[in-house]
Amino acid sequence: MSPPGPQAADTLRVIPLGGLGDVGRNMAWLEINGKILLIDCGVLFPEDSHPGVDLILPGLEALDDRLEDVVGLILTHGHEDHIGAVPYLLRRRENIPLFGTQLTLALVKGKLREHRIRNADLRTVTEGDVVELDGFQCEFMAVNHSIPDALGVMLRTAAGNVLHTGDFKMDQLPLDHRLTDLRAMARFGTEGVDLFMVDSTNAEVPGFTVPERDIAPALQRVFATSKQRLIVACFASHVHRVQQVMDTAVEYGRKVVYVGRSMLKNMGIAEELGYLHVPPNTLIDLKDIDKYEPRKVVIISTGSQGEPLSALARMANHEHPVIQLESGDTVLLASSLIPGNENSVGRVINGLTKLGARVIHKGNALVHVSGHASAGELLYCYNLVKPRNAMPVHGEMRHLHANAELARSTGIPQRNIAVVEDGMVVELRKDKPIRVVGQIDADYVFVDGSTVGDLSESDLTDRRILGEEGFISVIAVVSLSQGQVISGPEIQARGFAEDPAVFDSIRGEIADALADALGEGVEDSHRLQQVMRRKIGRWVNKRFRRRPMIVPVVITT
Repeated sequence: MSPPGPQAADTLRVIPLGGLGDVGRNMAWLEINGKILLIDCGVLFPEDSHPGVDLILPGLEALDDRLEDVVGLILTHGHEDHIGAVPYLLRRRENIPLFGTQLTLALVKGKLREHRIRNADLRTVTEGDVVELDGFQCEFMAVNHSIPDALGVMLRTAAGNVLHTGDFKMDQLPLDHRLTDLRAMARFGTEGVDLFMVDSTNAEVPGFTVPERDIAPALQRVFATSKQRLIVACFASHVHRVQQVMDTAVEYGRKVVYVGRSMLKNMGIAEELGYLHVPPNTLIDLKDIDKYEPRKVVIISTGSQGEPLSALARMANHEHPVIQLESGDTVLLASSLIPGNENSVGRVINGLTKLGARVIHKGNALVHVSGHASAGELLYCYNLVKPRNAMPVHGEMRHLHANAELARSTGIPQRNIAVVEDGMVVELRKDKPIRVVGQIDADYVFVDGSTVGDLSESDLTDRRILGEEGFISVIAVVSLSQGQVISGPEIQARGFAEDPAVFDSIRGEIADALADALGEGVEDSHRLQQVMRRKIGRWVNKRFRRRPMIVPVVITT
């Protein structure tokens, strides 16, 4: 699609910069009358198809020419896929006002310290607060999620009202007693919601999401049947799950130790702010773990998604400096599987099992419940809010389409539902259906070591080829004045599991092809290199059915 045209006065544009098509890097750009409000700024973790990539950011580069028009960034909650890219945004403009709850901003503050950003404008809000920004009135509502202090937000603009749920579910017995505020949602519906931006992650799942309390019996069984060391792996931000494990550990007389830098940091923040309650004499340091019998310890670790450098992955590979798993230990993966991480998690489970550990996960026990609303809850919200337009957010395309089908089933006309991808520009005007008016570039921004945005998709293609197909270099020296090959071609291969002698049969053909080109008057080094590339490339593909990276070098004299 082409870029959008000029934006009319009192017209709201909504541009997803991430999170629509992926479970991660959530970010939305809302603009009216020249002013921009951002919602969330998260990261996506790389898959096997992103070799060497550390993180994937939203389409921040689209904002580079408009940073001074940004009036604020609302952070709905403290998960990495919603706050992880904040430091990379503030590198571009450090004084963007950030709005979030106490816990969310505390987690952000830790990230900013790591990036040496010291002058950020952090503004704490809570449910019921109303904040006036240029062109936007923001009213915050409590929502229940798998991390404390999550928020939804009602935005009132000259183009209409937008209700953004953030990530949420409708657990009626939440561990922190903080319910999704259905009264506020109903009040917003009565006032009139012109655009409903609603979480789609579980839109394919029928019924209602299981309450967090329902996993307590499964945790009890795991503790009761574990006769040696117990390792529980979960997200480093899942305060509710850590609290459940902590309470059960006390009941069974086990000490608790955190393993993993992010787990230590986040749980320290949660305890300091009162979101995590640690019973006295329960928590011990990792350095003291050998002072206790294995059956008297539970380890709460990072690595539930199979991250290669995480504490759990290092245990599975027998590489952890302190914890060496033994036959009979129990490992509990107390988290859901993020799409794309299946292979990584499978490798970790296989490694743990090979060491003799008993591995318990969502596939064989009720040890985790989702933090997202299922189809029954979404239907309930559509009927409660009765929005004029709907725009599913947060999820892969199948999730977004499933959410759109729920919206249609409650009576919202098809023309009033927008299922869009990152970068598509959606326009909202008073008393008119929403429409897509264009598209901007919101492609992945790769973080590779200390570089941000310098790695292109073509670079990743080269890395994938190197990893999967190998590398062949072909070097020849030619005399332009004599019109002949005077040395080579020399062929070297790496990651190409064939005897070097196999290239003997193609060397003469490459030399002949170069001689023919020189005889035809070709003197450009690049064209001569392409002659070599084509000759050996076709030969390798025909003989070995391989497509390695080929680097030809022609030296002219």
